[in-house]
Amino acid sequence: MNVLMEEMNRRALALGIPLGAQLDVTYRCNERCVHCYLDHDDHGEMTTAEMKNVLDQLADSGTLFLTLSGGEVFMRMDFFEILRYARELSFCIKIKTNAFMIREKEADLLRDMDVSSVQVSIYSHRPEIHDAITLLPRSLERSIKGIRLLQQRGVKVIIANVLMRQNIADYEGVRQLAKSLGVESTIDPTITPKMDGDRSLLDMGIGGKELRDVMRNADLVGNVDEFCATPPPVSDEDLDTVPCSASHTYCYISPYGDVFPCVQFPLPTGNVRQQKFLDIWRYSPQMNDVRSIRPRELPVCSTCSHIGTCTRCPGLAYMQGDMRGPSVQDCEKSYARTGIPSANMKLRFTATDGHPVEHPAHLIQIAC
Repeated sequence: MNVLMEEMNRRALALGIPLGAQLDVTYRCNERCVHCYLDHDDHGEMTTAEMKNVLDQLADSGTLFLTLSGGEVFMRMDFFEILRYARELSFCIKIKTNAFMIREKEADLLRDMDVSSVQVSIYSHRPEIHDAITLLPRSLERSIKGIRLLQQRGVKVIIANVLMRQNIADYEGVRQLAKSLGVESTIDPTITPKMDGDRSLLDMGIGGKELRDVMRNADLVGNVDEFCATPPPVSDEDLDTVPCSASHTYCYISPYGDVFPCVQFPLPTGNVRQQKFLDIWRYSPQMNDVRSIRPRELPVCSTCSHIGTCTRCPGLAYMQGDMRGPSVQDCEKSYARTGIPSANMKLRFTATDGHPVEHPAHLIQIAC
């Protein structure tokens, strides 16, 4: 399956096809997660007809993989009408939800519509921690009930656990909870700035020893020796490769019709209420500017030994001020994995005599 996906992505990249897309159907949500990057007020969501029109355009553009997300998707009364229409267009669909509003009826419909997977956010196995993050009483209890209903019906469920200072002690508990429920689980140590550019949420992110412990946990990353090895010498292929799928084979569409390169890349490129999706995808100057990015021409990252193994996100770099600049969060991850400071860290943290700081531990404490 991996070989097939790689070939599909290769062909989509060569042909300029948006193979995957995320469509947020709403920003409204019954939870108020403390780390959420969204504004939950409704500023004029697309109507049911507009949503269907976007789905038609995505299908005509060659999109196959579709993620329906929010906000909370079940806040829309017409969600199942949108989902049913998307399935009729033969999209392979992943749904992101907190599962709070899933009862037997909803679970039956998700099974009957043969969705590919349902991703549910769980932040802790302890109600007092999870509910303090969602700010919704009994949210852990209700989400687990929703997961059970889906699992009992054979729907593939993936628990997603975003790590932050509030729940860093609980990721093993979440893994064990997922195991007891018979579902998969993932973790993500990335806290994203708000879409309006507010970076205050980043104070919740983990770093230092906490991030290092996560990055070197064999239960999470597999072969630690391989995952945390010194980066190999940088090759021409590393410098000329496409850095990520954003704007190449993937894009994101907001509930208001705004099109972005990625959900973590809030660079406006057009709006489907005013333009055809395919015109935005093909001709937007912003989309094409993102497509032009290659590691070789990045002023700092091109000089970094991590360039071939770094998870550098141009969207996070954009929110930091320059999509061709470094992403501090990704620098921290590379350092946590390998113990080797990135080129950006060496530039940022220098002693008064102009020489790089000699103690890596000092670097990451400052970086975090």
